[in-house]
Amino acid sequence: MAQVKKYIAVDLGAESGRVMLGSVSDDKLALEEIHRFSNGPIEEHGSLRWDFDKLLSEVKTGISKATKAAGTQVWGIGVDSWGVDFGLLDVDGKLVENPYHYRDSRTDGMMEKAFELMGKREIYENTGLQFMQLNSVYQLLAMRLASSAALAKTKTLIFIADLFSYHLCGKIYGEYSLASTSQLMDMRTGQWSQEIFDKLSLPIEIMPRIVEPGTVVGQLSAKIGNELRCGPIPVIAIGSHDTASAVAAVPAGESNWAYISSGTWSLIGVEVPEAIINRKSFEYEFTNEGGVEDTIRLLKNIMGLWLTQECKRQWQREGVELSYAEMTEMAQQAEPFARQINPDYSGFLSPGDMPKRINDYLTDTGQKAIDDKGQMIRAILESLAFKYRYMTEAIEDIAEQSIEVLHIVGGGIQNELLCQFTANATDKTVITGPIEATASGNILMQAKATGQIKTLAEAREIVRNSYELKEYQPQDSQRWEEEYEKIKN
Repeated sequence: MAQVKKYIAVDLGAESGRVMLGSVSDDKLALEEIHRFSNGPIEEHGSLRWDFDKLLSEVKTGISKATKAAGTQVWGIGVDSWGVDFGLLDVDGKLVENPYHYRDSRTDGMMEKAFELMGKREIYENTGLQFMQLNSVYQLLAMRLASSAALAKTKTLIFIADLFSYHLCGKIYGEYSLASTSQLMDMRTGQWSQEIFDKLSLPIEIMPRIVEPGTVVGQLSAKIGNELRCGPIPVIAIGSHDTASAVAAVPAGESNWAYISSGTWSLIGVEVPEAIINRKSFEYEFTNEGGVEDTIRLLKNIMGLWLTQECKRQWQREGVELSYAEMTEMAQQAEPFARQINPDYSGFLSPGDMPKRINDYLTDTGQKAIDDKGQMIRAILESLAFKYRYMTEAIEDIAEQSIEVLHIVGGGIQNELLCQFTANATDKTVITGPIEATASGNILMQAKATGQIKTLAEAREIVRNSYELKEYQPQDSQRWEEEYEKIKN
């Protein structure tokens, strides 16, 4: 593997997107950020949407810049994104409307509607997925119950990352890891669940064919190639769900490890060889999502740093500008264990005045409201760390294995206070890095698709060789244990 090969990763996040150029050599990966752009919901016809044309324009700009920066042959392009959201294509292959944003309110009450048509346990037995109102199944059910004109025009449903790949190469498909976030798939078979579609009266005929991560699905179309002034480049279905790509880049070399992909959402889990769908996983509401290389990501979605992001935005609206570093420093100086919240409380899901919502939650649960910004951030971070502890114990119970090391990847590792709190709360070694886990996993799965690397273990060794990792050991364990025992129920 002496040759250096270059690949383009398009990494679409709910707050920003970027196009990265990756160079893979014998034992190293180098990443260069070529183009970054903002992302976020737009309001359209009274609902939250994604501005697809704007995002596609930014993606094409990034690819054009990346091919120029490469200065040599580009061996592949891979697109990853958040899960659950989708676009609808008509008979001519045109996008019917801007895709809905997963935080749009049209899914309010849809889980309850679904349970009237098909029992909650029955849905779980058929899908193995955590119940969240933002899941594709409830988005699709909301459209069906509203007699959506857009749905009536639809020939094909296509998930977000795959929608961008479609516009690059003209091929329609559903990449396995991304499709698995929908709660429309039978995770035991890796195919659409006929029973779900029948019981909820949803149109299975609009669903795309499933392809495995690491599949070369097409070439950059001649039209796009001419527009971007670049030659034909393979378009590769990597782990197109951003968490699948991030987990592919977890630099684990030991056994008995779990991961936390930390960002707007926190996703905590383990890799297992097949879906675990049983009484325990149902009661803990764990999800079984597709991973790369014939793995299942047994995990739990937790609200994550969304809470601090929304606090920052609200204080900004009130005229107080604070950086994340300043907020963390203020939290470090605040009183320990003064308040506790459940990060997954449903009232925290939508955009809005998060400090007020947190204070409403505190008063509703018999606690005092917070008027100090640092204290509020500390309450969020401590509560997240305790949630990680609870979910780590749940993983050990469900998977019947002990966890010795927690690997944290993604942008959330920049919050070193949360990383230390996580080590303290779980009483486990925490290893952080890389920040660019998603882009790294994206690039390395492309390298595997081209035959440059052979195995997932080899990809993870390359990650260990390429990034500086940081280790956190538990501190003040007894105090954290005492506080956890107080609040875990």
